[in-house]
This record gives sequence, C-alpha cells and structure tokens, in this order.
Amino acid sequence: MSKLNTSTNSQNDPLFDLIKSLTKSEKRQFNLYVGRLDGNVDAKFYSLFKFLEKQKVYNEVEIIKNGIVTKQQLSNLKAHLYGQILISLRLNPAHKNTRIQIREQLDFATVLYQKGLYKQSLKLLEKAKSIALENEEKNIAYEIVELEKVIETQYITRSLSTRADELSIQAKNLSQQNVIASKLSNLSLQLYSYLLQNGYVKNNEELEKINKYFYSKLPKYNFEKLGFREKLWLYKSHLWFSLLTQDFLHSYKYANQWVALFKENKKLISLHPVFYLKGINYLLEACFFVKKTSNFKKELSDFENEIAQKVIPANTNTDILIFQYLYANKLHLHFLEGTFSEGEYLVEIINKKIETYKNRLDSHYIVMLYYKIACLYFGMGKNKTCIYYLQKIIKEKKLKVAEDLQCFARVLNLIAHYECGLDVNLERQFLQTYKFLLKMENLQKVQKVFLESIRDLSDVFPQDIKKEFKKIYDKLKKYEDHPYEKRAFLYLDILSWLESKIENKPIATIIKEKAMVI
Repeated sequence: MSKLNTSTNSQNDPLFDLIKSLTKSEKRQFNLYVGRLDGNVDAKFYSLFKFLEKQKVYNEVEIIKNGIVTKQQLSNLKAHLYGQILISLRLNPAHKNTRIQIREQLDFATVLYQKGLYKQSLKLLEKAKSIALENEEKNIAYEIVELEKVIETQYITRSLSTRADELSIQAKNLSQQNVIASKLSNLSLQLYSYLLQNGYVKNNEELEKINKYFYSKLPKYNFEKLGFREKLWLYKSHLWFSLLTQDFLHSYKYANQWVALFKENKKLISLHPVFYLKGINYLLEACFFVKKTSNFKKELSDFENEIAQKVIPANTNTDILIFQYLYANKLHLHFLEGTFSEGEYLVEIINKKIETYKNRLDSHYIVMLYYKIACLYFGMGKNKTCIYYLQKIIKEKKLKVAEDLQCFARVLNLIAHYECGLDVNLERQFLQTYKFLLKMENLQKVQKVFLESIRDLSDVFPQDIKKEFKKIYDKLKKYEDHPYEKRAFLYLDILSWLESKIENKPIATIIKEKAMVI
C-alpha cells in the first residue's frame, strides 16, 4: 500500500486548509502577487496552488499523478507555497492591522540600522514606538526601546543630553509592565487549563486548593499604574477563578469590567477583536447564569447593533466567533423567557452555519449547539426531535469532547424518552447512563438522586405519579443553591420540568411564569 496521504480529511494538511480558507479577494491578491515576476506564473509552486485550489479533498496521489512534482520534491514545494501564500496575505490591505504595521516599521528600522543610517532608523523607531504605546503593544514597544539603546551606543544624539537616561527609564517601566502582564496571562491560562482537566470545584477541599493556587500566583500590582493590557489579563484571571469556583455573580462582575474596558478604549476593539468577542460572550453567559434577563437583553441587543455597524473587524476568525456567540445566546434568551417555539427559526440558520464552518469549528462548539437545540425542542414539547439532536452528542466517539454536555445529554435523553412514552427500555437506558457518568467521574448528587428517582417511576401507579414527582422535586430543590451542585440546574432545568409535571402545565409556561416574577 502506498505511504502517500490519501486522506479525505483536509484537516490533515495545513497547506490545503490554508488554501481553502482563502477568500476570493485573497486568491486574486495571490494571483497578482505571483504575476509580478514573469517566471513565477510557470513555477511549480503556482501550478500546485491552482491544482489544490480545485481539489475538494486533499489527495497526494492525485498530485503526483498530475506530474506537477515528484514524491521526493513535494514536501519542499508545499513548504515554499505555504510561505508564499503567507507573504501574499501579509501584503493584503485587509490584514494590515496595527500590530503588523508596527512590526513592519521595526523591520524597516532594523534594515536602516544595518546600513549605518542611524538617524533615519531612530526616526522610524520613534514613530513605531509611539504607535505601539498608543495601542498598548508594550512587548513590541520594549523591543523598539532595546534597539534604540543599541543604536544610541553607536550614534549619540547631541540634541538630547538626557537621551540615555530616558531610554533606560522607559525600558525599565515597560519591562515591569510586561512582567505583570506575563504573570497575569500565565495565571489566566493555567486556570483555564485546570478547568479543562478537572472541571469545576466539587467540594471544600478542591475549593481550598484552587483558592490557595490563585492567590499565591496573583502578582502584586498597583491598579492605578496598570494599562489596558494588564487590566484585561487581571479581569480574565478573576473571571476564570470565579467560573472555577462557581461564583457566577463575580463572573458577571469581571466579565462586565472586561467589556467596559474595551468600550472605554474603543479603538482597541479593532486591534483585539477576539478578546472583545470573548468578553461579550462571557458577560452574556454570566447574565444567563444569574438570570439577569433585562441586562442580558440589553447586552445582546448591543452586540447585534455592533455587528450590524461593523464595529468588530470582519475576518474568518471573527465571523466564526460571532456565529458561535450570537446564536448560542439567542437561544439562551428564549430559555430565559420560556419562548421556545419562537426560537425554532434559529435551528435552520445554526445548522446551515455549522455546515459552512464545519472544517473550522471545534467539535466542542458543535456539540454545545446541538445540546442547546435539543433543549429548545424539549421546551417546545417536541421530544422526538429533542432525542434526534441528543443522539448526535451521545454517538460522539470522543468522550472527552464537552464532558459536561455528554453527561447532561444522557440525562435529558432519559427525560425525553419518558415524555414520549418510550419508557419500555428505561431501566436499560438508566443503567447505561449511570455507567457512563461513573466512567466520566462526573456523577453529581443532583444527577444521582434524579436518575434513581426516574428509574423508580416505572413502578409507580398512575394515580400516584404526581406525588412521586413532588417527592423528587423536594429532594432536588435543596441543591438549587448548593455551591457545588447548582451548576447541574444551569445545563438542565430539571426543577421547572418537575413543576410542569406536578402542576400539569407545559414547561414553557412554568418558565414564563418564573421570568415574570424576576
């Protein structure tokens, strides 16, 4: 069998992924870039580009058969083409953000310095440094100051006798700020990693451990001296800490400060659009968790207005994030208000978007959206459609993908089967779900109590069913505000479902009534 890669999965080849991600304007730009030199048009790397552009799936066997390149040369040719595409993209005006412009000026200044044109180099560096500081690009600013210091040792500017002192002080201040930013960004990343590996804190012992870790790693700082970047990482660190400890009110506080920081420095939205989008999403999620419906509606409306007004720069990355965050939170609004049927129109849009972005979307987000769609149909009383979307999650072979959603999907699947009257195999499904949760080491008390209660319903006489639901409700209600168990109710509103069974009302009606009280 040939050792060549014949995989139909484009994700196995970075070059193919890059080419398929190019927009029409970027492809035009590359064709113009190649055409600047006559010899390039006939070059092998350009022939490979045109061939891969037409391929629907990556297939090296077909490349070799086409005679573009030999098997031995293919690796080098692909690397060369990859580099040429990146150069072309860098030259594209659409990708000329502030950071790239500063880097470009630094590169030009370095060339001038190497040619001995010190004065010209310093002039460019001063301009680049000013832009860097204005846009909170302090790492690049520090690099610029360090190069200025090097040049000043060879070309002393007579106009400023204090030049050396000024550069030394500036370098020291930037270095200190960069150290704080680095420590805070490290802490934020480590907390995020902890959440992925261990999940939310489940008991007092874990809470004490994460408290000790957080406060021992949090650097000392003077808040008044912190710039935009340092404050951003500070808020992010506190946000992850509050999420880990399930302190959702503090999650709201720090997500709100995160977004407010950008709104106070609006020009930095275009420089850091991903951070801004993530901040908006965490703020909306926090509003959802603590049921601040009016705040949620305002923030969602503001988000939609900013998208319409193109406040957030459009590119492939931001387009995908906007899709994920906007539509997940549009669903959340219907969950908050109990308007499930009114949200059904979103399903078709979300499915089309998933199909469009499927090669670039993380499987976690696809699973998350399927779960939210399943919850929407459950709220509508369309339980068979709910089961259809849950099966997409349950059949996912990667057990580590969205562990929480994997678990709650199985619990909701049991409820949906019960609601459909498909409870003949409820005992078997219960055992499968119970074993799965034990395997995932994610069995909470709420889940355990609920699963055991649902299993016992099959032996209850019809006239006693409401009493039994009331017993289950009373057992679970005490966990609603439990510091380590309340998260279960965020994924699945079991209490509202039980109330609907007790009061013989649709679950949507129960949630609407609750929303009117808040």
